[in-house]
Amino acid sequence: MPHNQAPLSVTLPKDITASISVFLVALPLCLGIALASNAPLFAGLISGIVGGIVVGMLSGSHKSVSGPAAGLTAIVAAQIAMLGSFEAFLAAVVVAGAMQILMGTLRLGFIASFFPMSVIKGLLAAIGLILILKQIPHVFGHDADAEGEMSFEQPDHENTFTELMATLSDILPGAALIGIASVLFLLGWDKVKALKKLPVPSALIVVLLGVGINLILRKMGHAWEVQASHLVQVPVAADVKAFLGFLQFPGVEHFSNPLIFKAAITIALVATLETLLNLEAVDKIDPDQRRSPPNRELVAQGVGNMLAGFIGGLPMTSVIVRSSVNINSGGRTKLSAILHGLMLIVCVMTMPHWLNEIPLSALAAILIVTGFKLASPRLFKEMWNEGAPQFLPFFITISAIVFTDLLTGVLIGLCVSILFILHSNLRRPMRRVLEKHTAGDVLRIELANQVSFLNRAALEKVFYSVPRGGRVLIDARSTDFIDPDIRDLLSDLRDKTAPARGVEMSFVGMKDHNFIEDHVQFIDYTSREVQSGLTPQSVLEILQAGNQRFLAGERIERDFNRQVAATAAGQFPIAAVLGCIDSRAPAEVVFDLGLGDIFSARVAGNIATSELLGSLEYACAVVGSKLVVVLGHTSCGAVNAAVDLLAAAKKASEATPCANLDGLVIEIQRAINPATLKKPDQWSPGEKAAYTNEISRLNVLQTIQTIRKRSSTLNKLVEEGKIAIVGALYDVTSGEVSFFQTAESSIAKLNVPMATLAA
Repeated sequence: MPHNQAPLSVTLPKDITASISVFLVALPLCLGIALASNAPLFAGLISGIVGGIVVGMLSGSHKSVSGPAAGLTAIVAAQIAMLGSFEAFLAAVVVAGAMQILMGTLRLGFIASFFPMSVIKGLLAAIGLILILKQIPHVFGHDADAEGEMSFEQPDHENTFTELMATLSDILPGAALIGIASVLFLLGWDKVKALKKLPVPSALIVVLLGVGINLILRKMGHAWEVQASHLVQVPVAADVKAFLGFLQFPGVEHFSNPLIFKAAITIALVATLETLLNLEAVDKIDPDQRRSPPNRELVAQGVGNMLAGFIGGLPMTSVIVRSSVNINSGGRTKLSAILHGLMLIVCVMTMPHWLNEIPLSALAAILIVTGFKLASPRLFKEMWNEGAPQFLPFFITISAIVFTDLLTGVLIGLCVSILFILHSNLRRPMRRVLEKHTAGDVLRIELANQVSFLNRAALEKVFYSVPRGGRVLIDARSTDFIDPDIRDLLSDLRDKTAPARGVEMSFVGMKDHNFIEDHVQFIDYTSREVQSGLTPQSVLEILQAGNQRFLAGERIERDFNRQVAATAAGQFPIAAVLGCIDSRAPAEVVFDLGLGDIFSARVAGNIATSELLGSLEYACAVVGSKLVVVLGHTSCGAVNAAVDLLAAAKKASEATPCANLDGLVIEIQRAINPATLKKPDQWSPGEKAAYTNEISRLNVLQTIQTIRKRSSTLNKLVEEGKIAIVGALYDVTSGEVSFFQTAESSIAKLNVPMATLAA
């Protein structure tokens, strides 16, 4: 049952355990981000509390957890310095929240749909790598850089990698013992199914283990004891009044300062972009694959930021680190985010001394394991297998985020993805189909559903590739929107470029866009002029091309109403097809032909009776068709019936009901398996299928001979080179038509294999 439909009794236990894990991770991150932002420590806690309770209640996301954002630390520090006071900055946070509410109301969250998946996956992997790189120093007790600080260039003038080097000379043994033991414990916990089923979160056990080890070291008076500077440092209030004294409020006078609104715009835009990115990333790793409403999220974040600004909190966003811990810990609904916020406020108020006993190295271990899950080797392999257009933006996004910061890295990744999109649009913005009509080739360009200015270069390139005298059909029947730039381009091509280059340009589907009237200039049916310009070989090529389109599922889009009107005055078919009556082999369909293109004569077994010979003579001698096709097919019912009749007669006696068929059977057996001659009643099912299909082919060859022998009219036309007679076998399983010729087919050799009765 989906979690959002499961009863509270099922989801609540998982949400409680997940909220504990999120609370333990959020606590140092809230403090660390405030420290890195040059803001009061309590401001980070306020943001975490409001993000958990208020945003958690208003958000439509089931797994996202909000709080102070690492990606905003540099911006917050810069804006506090520019505005001159933290109270003025709080006013900017309030205004930024109001702007986010307005954005959500105006439904601007749709931009989340335009983030390429390669960038989203790159964001996830980059956050995972940064967690690993940034938390390694904390695991070993090197806490020079604040927890939650995620940028490459750090406030302490180090960077991610120089901090790792500095750790080598500043390892705190007690912290390292706790950190390494915690990492090993968490990795082992995930591999033991019995432990994973326990109702107690592994993060809580790790924290208790870390606190316990440090208390033992302290009681022993051991030098490895972890000191306060390497523990969580929650501000401690003596009483409720002192606790409320931590709150700060924006002065009313600051709202008249124009710089406040400038700062608010910066905060609102960055926080919105980061929220939408993180929301997409959270939905991606959500096991239930639920879709979070982005506009509702913007309103929720806006309300949260306004409230946080009024009571002294930092700006907040949806945060991928806390959300990932929530998902990995089994959180089922948004209740886990709300509960983590409640835990923050209750524990900070009632037990700050106990919270301050938690070693940072134990919490760093939780984040490192979370990082391993986000930056899994499987994700890298998956993106590599999707090819360069996906892997390169993914890898560049990771590199850019690791070596700059989250926002800068994502913007770089977006730019790279856009370059790939532009390149893709240049190569494949539309479907190109070269149609072989009876009147000649036509390049049909099927426009996409949405045609923007990005498609302009590709459309020009396709058009200029058409040789002089060519025909182009712009097909907009499946298009909902055409950009004005494209309209201008099509107008110029139609009025100036096409006439100058001698290109015939036609349009269909344009009338729906109130732009260009539909107008097809090329002949889409067989006229007398078209028919007279064809040869037997060219007609054969038209039929071959039509069958290839039929096989590929790329049949020509014909205007049959126009063809009806055009052929009403007369018919000029290019070929006459003598086929079987079998319902699976309609010639017009398997050769992808239009109205008036062929005569189609059908009879069981495609044999040349006197009546059908008269029809073929009319088609060629009177109307002017250039090709006669005798079309047989596999699994022919008429042939099977004749073989069954022969088999029954052979079984009853040696008498042969049909001498010609009996001779064919012997000849077929010699051709297929000369070592063993069997009577029809002795054939296996496989042998019968092979023999009957060969009988169909030989029947076609005999019919060609019969046509030449019994019709002096058609025989004369063949001798004069005006027509040709070819055989064909249609495979009812694959849809493919195999053409072949005989010595009687034509005076000129056709471009198809030669076949004989002895083959």
